[in-house]
Amino acid sequence: MDKVEGGQFFLTPLILSGGTGSRLWPISRASFPKQLWPLLTNRSMLQDTALRGNGKNFTSPIIICNKDHRFLIAEQLREIGIEKPRIVLEPFGRNSAPAIAIACLLVAEKNPDTIIWAMAADAAIENTNRLVALTQIAAKAAQQGMIVTFGMQPNRPETGYGYIEIGDVLPDEKDIYRVKAFTEKPDLPQAQNMVKSGKYLWNSGMFVFSAKTMLKEMETHAPELLEKVKRVVESRVSDLFFECLNADYFSEVPSISIDYAVAEKSHKMAVIPADLVWSDVGSWDGLWDISKKDARGNVALGKVFLEETQNSYVRSEDIVTAVNGLDDIVVVVTRDAVLVSDRKKAQNVKKIVERLTAANQREAVAHNRCYRPWGYYETLAWGERFQVKQIVVHAGAQLSLQKHYHRAEHWVVVSGVAEVIRGDEKFLVRENESVYLPLGILHRLINPGRIPLVVIEIQSGSYLGEDDIVRLEDHYNRNN
Repeated sequence: MDKVEGGQFFLTPLILSGGTGSRLWPISRASFPKQLWPLLTNRSMLQDTALRGNGKNFTSPIIICNKDHRFLIAEQLREIGIEKPRIVLEPFGRNSAPAIAIACLLVAEKNPDTIIWAMAADAAIENTNRLVALTQIAAKAAQQGMIVTFGMQPNRPETGYGYIEIGDVLPDEKDIYRVKAFTEKPDLPQAQNMVKSGKYLWNSGMFVFSAKTMLKEMETHAPELLEKVKRVVESRVSDLFFECLNADYFSEVPSISIDYAVAEKSHKMAVIPADLVWSDVGSWDGLWDISKKDARGNVALGKVFLEETQNSYVRSEDIVTAVNGLDDIVVVVTRDAVLVSDRKKAQNVKKIVERLTAANQREAVAHNRCYRPWGYYETLAWGERFQVKQIVVHAGAQLSLQKHYHRAEHWVVVSGVAEVIRGDEKFLVRENESVYLPLGILHRLINPGRIPLVVIEIQSGSYLGEDDIVRLEDHYNRNN
């Protein structure tokens, strides 16, 4: 295995970005999950995660994510200067074990001794320098055939986390212990006893291992999963700078976490106790716990005004939000949804999302603002046979060449200059000018300028759904 100067090890970061974070609804939704939001810093959680593994001891990262997020993730990595990430697209979620198996098979094609640092894209860690130092300790053990996880020192009896029971120290090591047992999210009395005993750590979900070791353990403990994943990897195809997995083959892969598939069964598990100020940011209460608070214990973000309120998390996008005389609550206001909750019952938000999904509420999974590789659009108004959207197109970007069977459109340019293809015509539309696109005509919107193009689109017709788009040509290969 390769080393850098001073006997340190190269690691390949593996970032798992497949979750939807439903407990952080209405901010986190399937269309734009929590890891893509700046919840704690001015960067998204994905960006903060990627930067932890961006230095001399690390290779370019592997990102395994949902195909619907590919352009968002690629753009966020570009923004922070992550060069040549390997982005692998899952057609749908299958939990962490298949994702880790995919990464191991990919790197093993060139070097099965590669040391991988697997981590979720949506954890918060304050002491990053200490974490990076610990990865080097873990890499040394991984070179010897161990699978090393990081156990976080618990500061309360948390029922939303898994726990690791510490075993004996590894021979010739002082910071690494064998894992005696894993315990999935306990009830409160059990969590209280575990924390009191001092023998348990929170399971961070981060692992360091060689591809060769993990694949061997999967052959032993999850052979059916591994065989199905091998077929998925062998059938992958390239699409632009992404690697796409075959949906038919991937659907046959069981959905299972790495904990259940390997960690709880393997005799090669080790743990490093770590005090990193860590959180998986799994609920609004958890986010409140690690956020900076005012003198009354409040976290207030956006146009928020509080009166006689304490120990609360209140967040608002654009809309003025006032809270009076309430304690220990969560209030989250977006442009299309409002959440009000007892802070201590924030875990129940997932149940609310399940009810919204069962009721076919679009707000359960999608935001009013929908991001696309060329920019985004946002619905401003709608009614019977009409819909009004704001469209923002990045400099140099373009929409697909398309047509609609059920609607006509009017475009009004608010700022920038639009290059419009309409049938056999091609012309410029400037600020305060408009263009009409009859039903069924081929058309395309292009931003030839250096500033964002902002367009108001008025749709009219018998059906206005996004699936009434027939793409004949697409710069971003979205027909594939």
